[in-house]
Amino acid sequence: MPPSKLAKFSRTPSAGVIDWSRPGGWMLFAMAVAALVLVPVAITFSAFAHVEGDILAHLTEFVLPELLANTGWLVLGVGIGVSVLGVSLAWLVAMCEFPGRRLFDWALLLPLALPAYVTAFVAIGLLDFTGPLQTALREAFGPIRLPEIRSRGGVILVMTLALYPYVYLIARNAFATQGAIALEAAQSLGLSRRQGFFRVALPMARPWIAAGLMLALMETLADFGTMAIFNYDTFTTAIYKAWYSLFSLPAAAQLASILILFVLVAVIFEQRSRMQMRYGTVGRSAASRRIKLSPVLAGLSLLYAGGVLVVAFIIPVSQLALWARDVVANDLDSRYWAFAWHSLLLAGMGALMVAAVALLLAYAGRQRPGQAMVWIQRLATIGYAFPGAVLAVGLFIPVAWLDNVLIDTGRDWFGFEGSEILKGTLLVMLLAYLVRFLAVGFGPIDSGLHRITRNIDEAARNLGTGTAGLLTRVHLPMLRASLLTAAALTFVDIMKEMPITLMTRPFGWDTLAVRVFEMTSEGEWERAALPSLAIVIAGIIPIILLSWRGTQSHG
Repeated sequence: MPPSKLAKFSRTPSAGVIDWSRPGGWMLFAMAVAALVLVPVAITFSAFAHVEGDILAHLTEFVLPELLANTGWLVLGVGIGVSVLGVSLAWLVAMCEFPGRRLFDWALLLPLALPAYVTAFVAIGLLDFTGPLQTALREAFGPIRLPEIRSRGGVILVMTLALYPYVYLIARNAFATQGAIALEAAQSLGLSRRQGFFRVALPMARPWIAAGLMLALMETLADFGTMAIFNYDTFTTAIYKAWYSLFSLPAAAQLASILILFVLVAVIFEQRSRMQMRYGTVGRSAASRRIKLSPVLAGLSLLYAGGVLVVAFIIPVSQLALWARDVVANDLDSRYWAFAWHSLLLAGMGALMVAAVALLLAYAGRQRPGQAMVWIQRLATIGYAFPGAVLAVGLFIPVAWLDNVLIDTGRDWFGFEGSEILKGTLLVMLLAYLVRFLAVGFGPIDSGLHRITRNIDEAARNLGTGTAGLLTRVHLPMLRASLLTAAALTFVDIMKEMPITLMTRPFGWDTLAVRVFEMTSEGEWERAALPSLAIVIAGIIPIILLSWRGTQSHG
């Protein structure tokens, strides 16, 4: 075909295909998604326009001081804990050669499959005064009492064991990219290996460590189940109590707005600190030269990594299996299958919705590149930083208002006698899941799109492929791995998610996570083990994907 005809053909849209690039449809779509995320935040802050004096005075005098102190100590303790565990394990696995290193490379990620609230009730069941460990110690050695597990220290310990993989995963990739050449450069300047770690390798990995630390702290601020099990009051538990105990949605919204301020300040501080620094990387050949440890240090490294894995994953899962074995005959009935079906259905629907919206949002950035689109995408994916309890409150308020409008209209025009239309449906839950987990799906898909060169797009357009055809016939087949990763990660996050499900579910629509909450609220650890094991099994899926992607990236 002559070039002139080819160019003419390429400018002609295919029949029946809407060319979104002309009316700015992609920009409008991205703005709509960002608005969906910002609505619950704006609604939450608007609660201060309707302050209930008595409730606000009660919160200010009796509730807020304790919440601020508990939250501050929790963030400080978990931040230190996950940093020490995650960075040290990442350095050992990425930079040192010792027995079992290849196994620990992926196995140390397994605690991600355990929701923190599951680790919490297992820890209480094992370490409480009447638990098997202290009982056995008293029988063997007489009166003895271990430190109280139902304490601030116990909460920090459990959250650290559950969340250190966030820091470990990202820091491991950073150290593997640097390789031994960072230490070699430091030693050439007269520094010892220890000085080289603290003065060269660690500062170079700082932005990655900060990113992992922020993820862990966001999860800490968002956690509800662990705090409820330990009866450790933070903003998430206070929001739940304000809604279901005080029956005051404005009070819950006011507490949620304060928590949002904490989150936004933390995110802005972390981003500003990283923008002021510049970092470089080294080649893959350097990453293959690991430090040969002495037999003693190699043995200590094996004990350290193995001990963390045993305490954080193997012991909790083993105890879950023992408890589940004792109750499976009575609990594995039709109700349990309903819990499992509800969880799978919600997680499947939510994962598909998040993957689809994330794909279109990432594709909008490809079709309309620019600084404005970058900021819109950031706003659209900031929902992951907001706790589920906040989003539940922020979405429920406008939905309840719209529900009342629809009910009044239906009653006046059609004689409608119902009390709910939108409230108590899966729609609110799915919207909250979308806002909360869009960032989880957007990351892998956006990264996959960036690996597809623009030359492929230009070649397809020269052959007459429109925007829709370019997405469905060219990009989608090349994004299968990224889409699978996004859907799998979102699926498991929704399976584990508790506050959104607990606060917005339709009547009688219980899930595995809700079952765990109900059983742990009554102190029935054994009966909470069966649904917990099902959640853990589902959580293994993204661990395999993360491990495979990590192996592909740094060998």
